[in-house]
Amino acid sequence: MGPPEIAVIAAVIFLLFGAKKIPELAKSLGKSKAAFNEGLKEGPSSEEDEDKDDTD
Repeated sequence: MGPPEIAVIAAVIFLLFGAKKIPELAKSLGKSKAAFNEGLKEGPSSEEDEDKDDTD
């Protein structure tokens, strides 16, 4: 995907949501990504803890 395609996609997003909504969307996307990454970090450790509890 080159610069022209990215510019077209950005223009369409700008037209659909407007200048006021784009920062709100970016903020909520960042929060969602942070929560997802936190969940990924917590996931395997909780399963390992459950496995340790089962073997005792």
